[in-house]
Amino acid sequence: MKIIVTILRVVIGWHFLYEGLVKLFAEEWSSEAFLISTNGFLSGFYHWLTFDPLRLQIVDMLNIWGLIFIGLALFVGLLTRWASLGGVFLLTLYYFAYPPFGVSLISGDGTLFIVDKLIIEGTALIFISFYKEKGYSLDAIVQPFIKGKFSKTKPEPATNPDYDPLSDPKSAPSNTVNENESHATNTRREALKNLATLPVLGLFGWGAYDSRKRYEIDGSTGATIQINRVSLSKLKGTLPMGKIGDQEMSRLIMGGNLIGGWAHARDLLYAESLFKAYNSEKKIFETLMLCEQAGINCINIGYPTMSMMVKYRKLTGSKMKVIIQVGIDEKNDDIYDNVTQAVDNGMDMIQLQGNWCDWLVRDKKLDLIDGMMRRIRSHGIIAGMGAHTIDSFIICEENGIIPDYYMKTMHHDNYWSAHPRENRVAFEVDGKKHLDHNMFHDNCFCPFPDRTVEFVNRTKVPVMGFKVLAAGAIRPKDGFNWAFENGADFICVGMFDFQVVDDVNICIDTLQNLKNRQRNWYA
Repeated sequence: MKIIVTILRVVIGWHFLYEGLVKLFAEEWSSEAFLISTNGFLSGFYHWLTFDPLRLQIVDMLNIWGLIFIGLALFVGLLTRWASLGGVFLLTLYYFAYPPFGVSLISGDGTLFIVDKLIIEGTALIFISFYKEKGYSLDAIVQPFIKGKFSKTKPEPATNPDYDPLSDPKSAPSNTVNENESHATNTRREALKNLATLPVLGLFGWGAYDSRKRYEIDGSTGATIQINRVSLSKLKGTLPMGKIGDQEMSRLIMGGNLIGGWAHARDLLYAESLFKAYNSEKKIFETLMLCEQAGINCINIGYPTMSMMVKYRKLTGSKMKVIIQVGIDEKNDDIYDNVTQAVDNGMDMIQLQGNWCDWLVRDKKLDLIDGMMRRIRSHGIIAGMGAHTIDSFIICEENGIIPDYYMKTMHHDNYWSAHPRENRVAFEVDGKKHLDHNMFHDNCFCPFPDRTVEFVNRTKVPVMGFKVLAAGAIRPKDGFNWAFENGADFICVGMFDFQVVDDVNICIDTLQNLKNRQRNWYA
């Protein structure tokens, strides 16, 4: 049992120690991203820790050195009980930051409910803390000195003049020597065993250093992994707001591809699977909470992912506004049932999805578009209309079908993968993907930018630009500026978590330095 306890204590100690050392030596590591993304019932406390830079520095310092000291103490077995209890305290804080209860969560560790690796490790530390056996440890060497067990033996007081040590069998010289030698030998052996973790620590340390030097490994937990992320403390200000009807929204809106997983990666077949693998449910929730902390208060999503946003709101208590894109439900007796479901699930704004609008205009089914606008408005909800081809809006306008706002793809075509203008045709987006490099292949989403700008600048209806970066082909500074200067009142942008703060800052800078915008703001 002594060996088992030693192994258990050492492996947990190394986990703590390595986590602490990685954070110590990582460049500009901070717990801010971990704390502001928390979603449990104690999330208010964790968020509060990030609001003050000095407070956050103290938290980071306590986290780093707490992990290091607890890990080192557990590894070598020094003050084991106190180190174990300290480890339990830290794990408890981590656990309640992202508690796996209330709603079962899917994470990189599998499907979790109540029990996760933090609970398992914490339970093991509680066992180590209260179990009498602590394994081979420095405590076994240090504690006897603390308790005075190795103090020199005092001679028997000469209170009995008749006492003869030679006649006492316990004081026989030969026996005393043998027993002392045996005791000394056993003591040395035990001491060596109790020191055995020190060379093991050296071996682990050398291996970690060599691995980090070769492969630049920087950790294994969400609180440790370092990406080129800009922290919330680097925000340049407050994201400007706009208003459509009674809905006030940030000028920068989160794109729904985060949830839906549509990567639009041209001919890179693996990109969509990689996109979905990175954006697990937990990562989606973390990203949405980061958006809210950064000032983005609205997301535009596809109808199939409505349940995800309902779950997010229920789990976190989020007030993030949700714009949902709906289509015609041709298999239902009520073809506008998508609208009913969106209303029942508390969606804030509803719009006709872009592809559906293009298809219905192309197929001369304008009556269905008009019916969709009427159904949405009948519920007292703002009715939007999306499209990729500007012809859709022009034809609807000519027939008196005008929404409460337009949502239009808005990007220039000055990027490498855009096919020639002379080869572009109306309604080709989401159509056939050609193998000819000069034809459409999921590569250009605003096929007629000049006509789009002309329409946007003459309409009196608010305009929300989307695909402003042409699905990653245009840099944010360029794409944001082009969309706002050419009349967009809002831009909808898909973002990974490590891009959120940077994109917010770019949006703030762009809006503060617009020079060539001619259109009035209509929201």
